[in-house]
Amino acid sequence: MTDTTTTDTTTTVRTTPLREGTLRELPPDVSVPEYDRAALAPAVVHIGVGGFHRAHQAVYLDELARRGHRDWGLVGVGMHSPQMGEVLADQDRLWTVVERSGDGSERARVVGVMTRYLLAAQDPQAVLDVLADERTRLVMLTITGTSYRIDPHTGEFDADDDEVRADLEHPRQPATVFGYLTEALARRRAAGAAPFTVLSCDNMQHNGSAARTALVSFARLRDERTGDDLAGWIEERVSFPSSMVDRITPVTTPEERDAVAASTGVDDRWPVITEPFSQWVVEDDFCNGRPPLEEVGVQLTDDVTPYETMKTRLLNASHCALGYLGYLAGYRTIDEVMADDVFRAYLEHLMRDEIVPLLPPVPGIDLEEYQRTLVQRLSNPEMGDQLLRLCRRGATKMPNYVFPSLRGALAQQRPHQLLVLAVAGWMRFLRGYDYAGEPIPVEGPLSERLVELAGAGEVDPSALLSERSVFDSLSLDEHFAASVEVALRALEEQGPREVIELYLALDEKGAA
Repeated sequence: MTDTTTTDTTTTVRTTPLREGTLRELPPDVSVPEYDRAALAPAVVHIGVGGFHRAHQAVYLDELARRGHRDWGLVGVGMHSPQMGEVLADQDRLWTVVERSGDGSERARVVGVMTRYLLAAQDPQAVLDVLADERTRLVMLTITGTSYRIDPHTGEFDADDDEVRADLEHPRQPATVFGYLTEALARRRAAGAAPFTVLSCDNMQHNGSAARTALVSFARLRDERTGDDLAGWIEERVSFPSSMVDRITPVTTPEERDAVAASTGVDDRWPVITEPFSQWVVEDDFCNGRPPLEEVGVQLTDDVTPYETMKTRLLNASHCALGYLGYLAGYRTIDEVMADDVFRAYLEHLMRDEIVPLLPPVPGIDLEEYQRTLVQRLSNPEMGDQLLRLCRRGATKMPNYVFPSLRGALAQQRPHQLLVLAVAGWMRFLRGYDYAGEPIPVEGPLSERLVELAGAGEVDPSALLSERSVFDSLSLDEHFAASVEVALRALEEQGPREVIELYLALDEKGAA
């Protein structure tokens, strides 16, 4: 079952279509599952099977299976788009994960732990059946933060949505994730079965609390119609551990698919490309048993909060700071930014001098080593993360990732000028055009309003700062406003690289 592919350089590459029956035909340097896939118990359901899940949680479960643990097979569930299911069906639910290092080397492994894939929009009853099945003990989520519908200001579930109302009206025909989970748990309770654990793996702080709030709130709204107390049963019996996940996983383009086929010999219609680094920290709170994740490198802890704080204020804040300033400087990928010594120095000083001193202790983590690793990861040219992708949803990312460090620095009167420069870079980006007058696509919540305010204020940040829903208490800080205006005026008169050099020189002078 070997095909022949001719590349653009006329080099003939022999590739093998990825299927169960061809695993033994793959090149010997491609790691394949040798366990009996049919013997896996379908104990884990994952909702939201995208590239990140296939490069992260599924790899950990695959590793468990390779070590002889057959009790934690995976069932994948997609909500709306049929493409993933079509590819996985054609490939017997197999896919290739290619780890690319900064030195150009790579490792490929085929993941085989998925026993079944279901599309909710196509067969909702099959999804309900598998969630209600006693064999399902753990449900994991990567559904994006907005799907939890938690109001960022009140912390409460926002039920003002047509799909939510439809799910409450027709609970046995759900369309939302929490409609499915609520109906499945109702069926389990009626059958006298134990509930499952709900483990959020979305990139948001306190994701376990968000999952609990969303599910219990939805169940309570359902109870108001039925007179039941399903919400109380869920609150008492279901566990919602928080988790912190980290692995850079760029979108796989058609060109990358061809490159994977050429380099590995595997004809995979939707491979995943990722970095060697992977981290998963999970709160050890499960109501129906759990996989022995500690055996495959997962850190189990009583409190995920310090790890969440570390990641969001270092990795995610770095994405924000480098994304906006780097794009304005003419760069288009994060590794291009990191190849510039000035931007690299900016990141190192930002982390070391202004962010890390404000972090709480992080058990088991060497923060100096974490910073060095982060610099290496962002510098990896094989990842090529697009800056525009990192620049999306600034109105959500900046308040969550950058502003907490700023508030802490202002409160403690610690250095914060590099953080201020990151904010000024975002504000200049929001003008919607670069230094050459070329348009910049600004995407995300409040984007139209923020672009309008940024254009009206230009180098005066007061118009933007009046948007309290974004800046909150920072809107009233006169010292912060003055510092941002100074940075904005500097960016208007000079390029980002020159302003960074100026700020770094001032920083070193102040330290001396």
